Amino acid sequence: LSLSLSLFAAPLFPAVFLHPFLRAISIPLPTRIYKPALQAGVLLLFLASIAALVAVAVIQDTWRSKEYSLEYGIVIDSGSSRSNVYLYEWPGEKHNKTGVVTEKMNCKVAGNGISEMKVDPEKDAKSWKGFKECMDNITKAIPAKKHKTTPLFLGATAGMRLLHEKDEQRSNEILASLTEYLRSLPFNFHNASIITGQEEGLYGWVTVNYLMDNFLEKNLWNTYVRPEGKNTVGSMDLGGASTQIAFAVQDDLSGPDYLHVKLYGYPYNVYTHSFLCYGKNEADKRVLDKVVQESSNPTYIKNPCYPKGFNTTLKASYIYDTECTKKPNGYNPDQELFLVGTGNSEKCSSIVKSIFDFKTCNSSQCSLNGVEQPPVTGDFMAYAGFFFTSKALGMNGTSELDQFNASITKYCNTNWTQLKAEKAGIDPRFLKTYCFASHYVFTLLVDGYKFDKETWKNIDFKREVKKTSIGWSLGYMLSMSNMIPSEVKYTTPMTDPVFAGLVFLFSALTIITVVFFFIVLIRTCY
Repeated sequence: LSLSLSLFAAPLFPAVFLHPFLRAISIPLPTRIYKPALQAGVLLLFLASIAALVAVAVIQDTWRSKEYSLEYGIVIDSGSSRSNVYLYEWPGEKHNKTGVVTEKMNCKVAGNGISEMKVDPEKDAKSWKGFKECMDNITKAIPAKKHKTTPLFLGATAGMRLLHEKDEQRSNEILASLTEYLRSLPFNFHNASIITGQEEGLYGWVTVNYLMDNFLEKNLWNTYVRPEGKNTVGSMDLGGASTQIAFAVQDDLSGPDYLHVKLYGYPYNVYTHSFLCYGKNEADKRVLDKVVQESSNPTYIKNPCYPKGFNTTLKASYIYDTECTKKPNGYNPDQELFLVGTGNSEKCSSIVKSIFDFKTCNSSQCSLNGVEQPPVTGDFMAYAGFFFTSKALGMNGTSELDQFNASITKYCNTNWTQLKAEKAGIDPRFLKTYCFASHYVFTLLVDGYKFDKETWKNIDFKREVKKTSIGWSLGYMLSMSNMIPSEVKYTTPMTDPVFAGLVFLFSALTIITVVFFFIVLIRTCY
């Protein structure tokens, strides 16, 4: 039978309007299956149209991707011996309130540390030239449109902390000159300041654990998540004028050396302490003072920490022109001191230990000089001066305590000529210091921080992780990125014309289906 839908004219649908349309869509169907099949088909078409319309809208909203513009940050690390300019970048998106930061550039500033400024105009000129060369390179590496929004920080560490104690006016003048210069650059300059030893230790700890993915890691879906079951790693930094230790402890411990911090939305309780005047260079001067004081003849001073066959002439000002070393009676800064190396490891160790105070302690456990410290636990990373000292001994990475100690004795008992041949890759200016430095590191870690044969195995002497040098500046940038607003651009899976066309198509189909449904309903009723 042939069914013509034009017969369905009814008061609700005037025939004059429906007749041509209905006649045009005559549908031949078997009588027995017409009504239920047609009704089901119309209903299915209606539901499919609604579903398609909803699906298009949902896909356009939930499948849109976020294109985050890259953000940049500059941190100038002004240490006691030199300055480094670090350029960091990260996507505008935050991962639980802290940006994912990577190192893009590290520029070493030529010249001395900034604490040496305002003394010798020629040296100042060299330092300023070094700053300008580095900042020119940094400027070229950042897109011009991002210059104004790129934050710029300068953090000065122990060298400037010492200068501030010795000569506050010169310290302020140096920072004022640097502030004036940095403000002239096309970046968003925040401040040039002296960071505390505690901040230096904490930011170093953040850097170490960030680089080791102890805060975040990428899963199979290329999304950053907090790693399950991972513990943080302790941090030990040896600079020129200070040394820092930092490691996570139980939440219930508290005191002036405990800091509660939050990273990536998770809290940590970190013990951190900085020992001013116990950096490698300042400790070396304190040991030299002990050596000089034990000698009655300034023209021939035996130094057991110098290798046999090495000798040098120093001015007294090299040792005593610092707040870390007490000036002797009748001090003459221009007095010349002639030091001769004897290469006596045992005697050197004894002198090194004499610059520490391991006896004073008013707590259950102390490190040195009466400073309270909880027992060291877990893995530790020792970097900066710790790494270079262990490298000179051939002990970088992990090692056994007895093995490390034996390498110190071997190094100290090797004569100068043989050392230069065996360690040709090390600058002679530093090569002469590593007998002292190795005893210093060993004494600090074992007698000070209380590492033993078991816990020593957990120390990893490293310079960098994932081709990124370890230091406080990256941790500082991670913390400062909380202050930087995120920029985001949404990218939808369909262009606006395609989205509008699909919405129109399925909306029209829905309307037609509704009309068709009413026609079938009327035909069924009549």
